[in-house]
Amino acid sequence: MQLLYICTHNRCRSILCEAITNHFAQGRIVAYSAGSQPVGHIHPLTLNYLQARGMSTKGLQSQSWDDYEGKKPEVIITVCDSAANEVCPTWFGDAVKVHWGLPDPSKLKGDENAQKEAFFTVMDTIEQRVQKMLALDLETLSPSALKEALQSIAKEV
Repeated sequence: MQLLYICTHNRCRSILCEAITNHFAQGRIVAYSAGSQPVGHIHPLTLNYLQARGMSTKGLQSQSWDDYEGKKPEVIITVCDSAANEVCPTWFGDAVKVHWGLPDPSKLKGDENAQKEAFFTVMDTIEQRVQKMLALDLETLSPSALKEALQSIAKEV
């Protein structure tokens, strides 16, 4: 299954989701991330904290959702409120679309420990959601049942 995570700038939350999903899914799900208005670089703490948790950052980059026009993801998950309210490109077609809102840890002002705690809290939430998603019978769920299950995960975690 191909999954596309979207946030506006594709510099923190959607990047975390992509890396964490690919780490735990081990090919069962292939995750990508993109932004509607990408900034072109990843927040440095995003990469630092992924590496601190032993997750690969190879191939991660801030990019536009237009770069995925030919990929045809089966699932699209928005992770920031502004992206959730944007009109998605028509080429997303029949993809299952859900919102998994997450706070932006890169916006936290504070010392290094506070920033680390903010990142790890968001990363823990993503990991819990991904683990619940991987527990689903992804190969046989209908699109409507998958959408309902993914929405339920966001409410639970």
